[in-house]
Amino acid sequence: MTFKILFYIIIIMFSTANQAYSKLEKKLPPCRNSPNCVSSQAEDAKHFIEPFKISDSPEKAWDALKKAIDNHSRMIITHETDDTLHAEATSLVFGFVDDINVILDTDTNLIHIRSASRTGHSDFGVNRKRIEALRMQLQKAHVID
Repeated sequence: MTFKILFYIIIIMFSTANQAYSKLEKKLPPCRNSPNCVSSQAEDAKHFIEPFKISDSPEKAWDALKKAIDNHSRMIITHETDDTLHAEATSLVFGFVDDINVILDTDTNLIHIRSASRTGHSDFGVNRKRIEALRMQLQKAHVID
C-alpha cells in the first residue's frame, strides 16, 4: 500500500515539474555574434525580428505555421511539442542546414521565432527573408497581424 502511494506521489511530482518548466522556459537559443541569425527575443537590433502577433486563436496560428513549414520543399519539422517546434531548412545549392526554433506563447498571444545558420558567418539575409516569408504566409491566412 505505501509503495503505491509513494509511486503516485513521484508521478505527480514529475508531471507537475514538467508542466511548470515548460511554462517558465519560453526562451529561444541566443544568437551568436555572427550576422547569420535572427530572433524575436534578441536584444540587439542586428539580430532582432518582430515576433508574430496572433490575431486569431493561438491554435489556428500554430497549425497554420506548421502547415507553412510542411509545405516548404526544403523545410522539415524535426521536433515539436504543444508549444514549441524545431525545424531544419536546407539550402538549395550547397545543402547548408539552418535551424528554426519556434515558441507559442499563449499568455501574450505571440509566436517567438528564431532562424540561424549552423555554419559560416554571413547568410546574405536568408534567415531574415525566411522568417518574413513565413510571416507573409500567416498574414495571408489571417492568423497573425
